[in-house]
Amino acid sequence: MTNRTFMTVEEVAAELDVSKSYAYKIVKQLNEELKKLGYLTVAGRVNTNYFRKKVCYSEV
Repeated sequence: MTNRTFMTVEEVAAELDVSKSYAYKIVKQLNEELKKLGYLTVAGRVNTNYFRKKVCYSEV
């Protein structure tokens, strides 16, 4: 995995070892949380740092 700002649905699915359809649900949920916090989101992508924080990979 490279150091990129956003992760694609495919990368989320591979990282969590889940189906693409489930990864879409995860990305959508995380993006909804980010929108409520006032952040701009990109459909089908999620901020890498936020993803890692929510799945307990990082304290960032």
